[in-house]
Amino acid sequence: MVFRIEIDGRPPTVDTLVHPALSNYGHFTAMQVRDGRTRGLDLHVARLDASTRELFGAGLDGDLVRARIRHALGDDVRDASVRVVVHWPEGAEAATLLVTVRPPAPPPSRAQSLKSVPYQRPAAHIKHLGGFGQTYYGLLAAREGFDDALLTAPDGTVAEGGITNIGFFDGASVVWPDAPCLHGITMQLLEPRLPAAGIGSRRGPVRLADVPAYRSVIVTNSHGVAPVERIDDMRLPVDEAFVKTAVETYESVPWDVI
Repeated sequence: MVFRIEIDGRPPTVDTLVHPALSNYGHFTAMQVRDGRTRGLDLHVARLDASTRELFGAGLDGDLVRARIRHALGDDVRDASVRVVVHWPEGAEAATLLVTVRPPAPPPSRAQSLKSVPYQRPAAHIKHLGGFGQTYYGLLAAREGFDDALLTAPDGTVAEGGITNIGFFDGASVVWPDAPCLHGITMQLLEPRLPAAGIGSRRGPVRLADVPAYRSVIVTNSHGVAPVERIDDMRLPVDEAFVKTAVETYESVPWDVI
């Protein structure tokens, strides 16, 4: 099992770890790599560039991002979970890229259960660091026997999972909550491809009280697509045909060479 960290293409030192250790102001993207490839590479690069511009006022070169990932993978790792973290230390002339390489994560193998919690991420459109609320509620959910938290507003409006996007199938279309949330890469890849598979896709408000009216629910993240069988004490139906189509649609997305 390989676990590797590089900062700007080099092994970390005490000096280069000081800023990441003391500051959680930054952002990241996470991807699954297979045979040196990942899905939605352009979307990952675009996410990193947009967030760097918003947080630090300057862009991030996509070729540099790809080069840093390739260097961290080296010649010995073809399959991995990769994370690219962007910091910009005070006084630095450019962003710092921290790349972690860990063992690959398998796709979801079972239906998920979610515990609704009264929390929404600040600046939810950014995949930012410092996710204390997500971690806190995710661990709380796990202690109560759930797989993850479901982030909701005080009025019960659903936003997103703790580490996922969530979609609600009404029998014709998937409704993605239009509350503030991160538009994950898997969601971005799946959403525009569903109509070609015979399933509509749209954004709209979803509240916890509305959930029983839906025919099936899915969550998506870099690990893949999984059905949801329970939210709180609500047991949810799983439309096997819909889930199969959603999973196959995502799995048909080509892998991009890094």
